[in-house]
Amino acid sequence: MDTLQLLGLSLGTAFAAGLNVYATVAILGASQYFHLFALPAGLGVLGHPVVIFGAAVLFFIEFFADKVPYVDTVWDSIHTLIRPAVAAALSFGIFSDMPEAWKVVAALVGGSVALTSHGAKAVTRTAANASPEPFSNWALSVFEDVVAVGLTTLAMSHPIIAGAVAIVLVVLAVLVIRRVVRFFRKAFSNVGADAPLAELPPPTP
Repeated sequence: MDTLQLLGLSLGTAFAAGLNVYATVAILGASQYFHLFALPAGLGVLGHPVVIFGAAVLFFIEFFADKVPYVDTVWDSIHTLIRPAVAAALSFGIFSDMPEAWKVVAALVGGSVALTSHGAKAVTRTAANASPEPFSNWALSVFEDVVAVGLTTLAMSHPIIAGAVAIVLVVLAVLVIRRVVRFFRKAFSNVGADAPLAELPPPTP
């Protein structure tokens, strides 16, 4: 793979990892193990059966935990460091044959991309939990899983296209984060404005 393809693979898998890191790792590893895709040398360990099995088990757990209101928020909080860290490691491994400086920059970019997609996922879920019905959570979770699986698969088959899609998704994720944060700020400010003022004691003569 040339540098542009490596970049596309890195961006695509990083964004996917920010949404569902275990699905991303499991798909990459299984593709390597079954000789469907030759991963860069730095990611060869993902094809080990133990890694594939572990990622698959964790993906199974996340699949259900991610669809329960408030449990998903706790799960996302736990993974605030895990998802970007794994994405950074994946990007570092993708550029394993490149000079050290390239690998470090790739890790920083990959971690940042994953943090962005994770942030959009987390704030969107927090907003969805404000609704009493569970269907919005289920729909969001399924959509995120589909994006993670689809983008990882696309990154292996058409890395340049996946990289372009990831860049667009990063922009959309930033817009989503800004919009949700503004919504919460406005909601909390309205609550504060509507709160009754404490009655002042009558002036003493």
